[in-house]
Amino acid sequence: MLKISIVEAHNQRRLLVEGMLVAPWSAELISTCDKAKEGLDGRELLVELVNLTAISHEGENALIALMNDGMKFRGCGVFAKQVLRQLARRARKPIQESEG
Repeated sequence: MLKISIVEAHNQRRLLVEGMLVAPWSAELISTCDKAKEGLDGRELLVELVNLTAISHEGENALIALMNDGMKFRGCGVFAKQVLRQLARRARKPIQESEG
């Protein structure tokens, strides 16, 4: 199960992501992020991974897509911070086309 909570503040909107980031919930995270971009009125949008218990390949791909889209992240806990570090490195690598 995945829980996404929205916290509104004067200077930012935070999406708190808790639980298991696996299919089909990884698609729900992308959809929620797209909706959360609306009506920011100059505020920052931040995704916080809190109490993340599991992440699948689909979940990793969703986070990389959001990173490549310019989304800002914060990890709470050792697991979430390590996942974000690894995915940030993968997101920065250029995609190589296969020859053939």
